[in-house]
Amino acid sequence: MDEKKPSRLYFIGKKEDLIQAKRMTVTLDGRDILIIYHQRTFHAMDLQCYHAGSSLETGDIEEINNKHCIVCPKHKYKITLAEGEGIYKAKNPMEEDSTLRWYSKGIKQRVHEVTEVDEDIFVTLSNCPGWIESDYYQTETGRAELKKEQESKDGEADVNADEDF
Repeated sequence: MDEKKPSRLYFIGKKEDLIQAKRMTVTLDGRDILIIYHQRTFHAMDLQCYHAGSSLETGDIEEINNKHCIVCPKHKYKITLAEGEGIYKAKNPMEEDSTLRWYSKGIKQRVHEVTEVDEDIFVTLSNCPGWIESDYYQTETGRAELKKEQESKDGEADVNADEDF
């Protein structure tokens, strides 16, 4: 993201409409964003999962290690709604009687600020400096990769439709 660019509030919609919808996607300044309403809180993050670019729109929301997380529907990667932190459960191989516990991969998904003003909901795009992995799917290269993958899946569906059973 361009940290030199001034922050701008983008009008998303009326609070009541967004509460009823629970989720919606928007494109702001060429960036695909997922807006989520969960447990009386609005969240905004990049739409495509940092791992392989799958849409997070239909991902389940789970409470994991006292944090609300979205679970990528394709590969089950877990991402905190508030920070965009990737988390995973594992054992520490250096401990003899190690038990499974949650670990952080660090910030992987870009999250954006949601603001409410007089029953209107606005999003300010993150101007957090540096590269965050979900940024890749907001670039021309990342979008081309997603498009190619989708076309490949569409081609497979067409081929399979011709098969006799």
